[in-house]
Amino acid sequence: MERDDIIEYSLDAHHSEEAGAKIRKKIWFVTTLLTVVTLLEVLLGVYYAQMEWLSWTAVKLIFIGLTVLKAGYIVMVFMHLGDERKSFKVAILLPYILFILYLIFICLTEGSQLHMLDGIFR
Repeated sequence: MERDDIIEYSLDAHHSEEAGAKIRKKIWFVTTLLTVVTLLEVLLGVYYAQMEWLSWTAVKLIFIGLTVLKAGYIVMVFMHLGDERKSFKVAILLPYILFILYLIFICLTEGSQLHMLDGIFR
């Protein structure tokens, strides 16, 4: 679909330089934040073997936490959920959070059962 009023639309009042600067500032902040969190995850993965004080379970929990943090922030910013009312945010995010917690529970309990069965049948 082509627009015949594209020039008038682009010159409209809601396309001011101040609004553009505000949007660009937010984009740079989001990009920087997600890059820093991703770098933390990568550095943790690279240097985990040298950190003897950090257990493998703690590393997995840190990875899960950072990934959920990034996913939540992406949902809040890019899906514009951050501008909604709190009750709507809870109604949208709570089922996903509960499902993720359920999957983590299943992975942890079934993983330990599988390890136990491996010891029995070998």
